[in-house]
Amino acid sequence: MKEWWIQVGLLSVPLLAVYLHIPPPKLSPALHSWRASGRYFTYKTQNIFYRDSSGALGSSDIVVLLHGFPTSSYDWYKIWEGLTQRFQRVIALDFVGFGFSDKPRPHRYSIFEQASIVEGLLGHLGLRNQRINLLSHDYGDTVAQELLHRYEHNKTGCVLINSLCLSNGGIFPETHYPRFIQKILKDGGLLSPIITRLMNYYFFSRGLGAVFGPYTQPSAAEYWDMWTAIRTNDGNLVVDSILQYINQRKKHRDRWVGALTSTSVPLHLIYGPLDPVNPYPEFLQLYRKVLPMSTVSVLDDHISHYPQLEDPMGFLNAYLNFINSF
Repeated sequence: MKEWWIQVGLLSVPLLAVYLHIPPPKLSPALHSWRASGRYFTYKTQNIFYRDSSGALGSSDIVVLLHGFPTSSYDWYKIWEGLTQRFQRVIALDFVGFGFSDKPRPHRYSIFEQASIVEGLLGHLGLRNQRINLLSHDYGDTVAQELLHRYEHNKTGCVLINSLCLSNGGIFPETHYPRFIQKILKDGGLLSPIITRLMNYYFFSRGLGAVFGPYTQPSAAEYWDMWTAIRTNDGNLVVDSILQYINQRKKHRDRWVGALTSTSVPLHLIYGPLDPVNPYPEFLQLYRKVLPMSTVSVLDDHISHYPQLEDPMGFLNAYLNFINSF
């Protein structure tokens, strides 16, 4: 009996240490360079990280990149240089709660706030009256839908949208299948803060790897960069709060799907068909039915939920073909 209590005690010590605090990993040289190339602006009281690169001479086009959950603007690093060869300016940000931006807690994270942050950034950069091309992925798709709704209904007038390209996002709640851990965290109640504190690299990489194709898995270094960006500013502790966006998609489906169906803005979808979150053919059939005016690029069969990372050249070519078509 005495030995049993000793074993429990020895096991409890490291578990308690994990629960209380583990310092975030150090930035890799690549991630450090990404952060060093960016800047911050203040939205209300939050510091928001962004990158703004000057690109092609002779072009007046601007593209704004909206990243997905649970990662960051670093998702675009493989196509960044290619975009600067086509666009005058390439802009990306870390939404509040993500990457190098502030991650307040407690905080009521919402798609509406993230859209306002994008508007705030473009105002900060003096781009309120310039037409913007939006390129989005996953969570960023929903932010883009909210920006489109505001544009179409003259709600703010801050973002004049020239085109919108979506990729592998839960555009339709009825064809969106969150991962098991996401369901637990968004509805976990008292369990959620415990789970977020116990979250570690092993479980993170296993969970994220499940939404990459078997032949397009991130390298160990790429996994660590994604994990480091999440752990910066204790971002793992706000994951459950951010995940309320899944419920927001259901609640505001008519608003956000309606923005797509009623717009005259050129629309395009770049789709990795092996995506378990927005699975083929269910998602694509509904997309084509609801949005017949949108053009679509379907990538190779082995490309999954992160097409810009799994097939950067295919993704970039599909996007540039869309941009050059109008």
